[in-house]
Amino acid sequence: MGRGDGRGRIVSPDGADDTGTRILHVDMDAFYAAVEVMDDPSLRGLPLIIGAPDGRSVVSSASYEARRYGVRAAMPVGQALRLCPTAKIVMPHFDRYQAVSKQVMAVFESITPMVEPLSVDEAFLDVQGVRRLWGSPGEIARLVRERVQAEVGITCSVGVAATKHVAKMASTLSKPDGLLIVAAADTLDFLAPRSVRAMWGVGPKASEALEARGIRTIGDIRDSPQEMLDRAVGPALGARIAQLARGEDARAVETERVEKSVGHEETFDVDITDREFLRAELLRLADRVAVRLRRADWECATVAIKIRFDDFTTLSRSQTLAEPTSVGQRIGEAAQNLYESIDRRDPIRLVGVRAEKLRPAGSSAFALWDDDEHWRKVEGALDDARARFGNATITRARHVGRGDGRGAVRHPKDHGVD
Repeated sequence: MGRGDGRGRIVSPDGADDTGTRILHVDMDAFYAAVEVMDDPSLRGLPLIIGAPDGRSVVSSASYEARRYGVRAAMPVGQALRLCPTAKIVMPHFDRYQAVSKQVMAVFESITPMVEPLSVDEAFLDVQGVRRLWGSPGEIARLVRERVQAEVGITCSVGVAATKHVAKMASTLSKPDGLLIVAAADTLDFLAPRSVRAMWGVGPKASEALEARGIRTIGDIRDSPQEMLDRAVGPALGARIAQLARGEDARAVETERVEKSVGHEETFDVDITDREFLRAELLRLADRVAVRLRRADWECATVAIKIRFDDFTTLSRSQTLAEPTSVGQRIGEAAQNLYESIDRRDPIRLVGVRAEKLRPAGSSAFALWDDDEHWRKVEGALDDARARFGNATITRARHVGRGDGRGAVRHPKDHGVD
């Protein structure tokens, strides 16, 4: 769920210049809430919180009416209700969201074969090869919006640009139900006044480090000496954000589906309710997955988790990362976020973490994470230590001597590349 509440949206007029563009970023508007409204029109116009009514659960999504009160994804429902007391809570229906997502992706693929889904509600499209069939990129973007509305019944916002990074920023600024086109020649002017926090993949820590040095806009990044950027966020990210600030983004729309995956699971003899213990387990499993990725020289583009409850009901959730990784910390954070998105609080007998959509390490043009370089060094050092002293002797400090408080016995199950 995006953080925007729809105020201050920017859209392009009809006939806007789309010279030099080829990339569309299409993002559904408040997707979960939109599906619920589509299925129950009486909800239209109401501030909606998608989540369980239990005040300890977290918000999965919210309508724009609720977002204007400050409601955000992953916020405790109790806090969300304090911000918006009139909000209506709607239980999520993830199977329904997946079904609607398939309808949306089918619309995209009927227009261009060059579709790269990022999650259930957003995707990149490269339309360069279908211009003779459908028209200019701007015309194709309007066609996408019209067909999603007519054939699926929900609205989407579209950014059109020469690069992925700018297209994604443009779609965010145009939400909800908007279209923003950034011609190639206008890229630098478009980027200059935007906050460093608006850059796709540049996290809060990196943004704070930049702002502490007076670098608040993308234009400021462009005007800053490279040495200053490197001191603020490290040489790797410093070089990458300098490229982005200049409008340089070599990443192409990737349609190849790599089905190989690596995963680890743990089954407990005693069902677990301790959420902090389960979060720690997910991080531990993510570390094991990451070790195997690095040994095979792979990175993953998607992280998935599996949760099996005491009644043997099994839920799976997945998230496409902004950039592929083989860093356990990053995989673990994604796994923990996916776990927090599950509202059900029943005892758990099994947890699993899986790395999916594998690709050769270093195959991306560049990464955008703010602290992966540090974690790569730390985990690389751990890899060296394991090679010398064995796996059993090396673990995170938080796992040392940690029990589950219930006498649970772990039964590990590994999943290789398949």
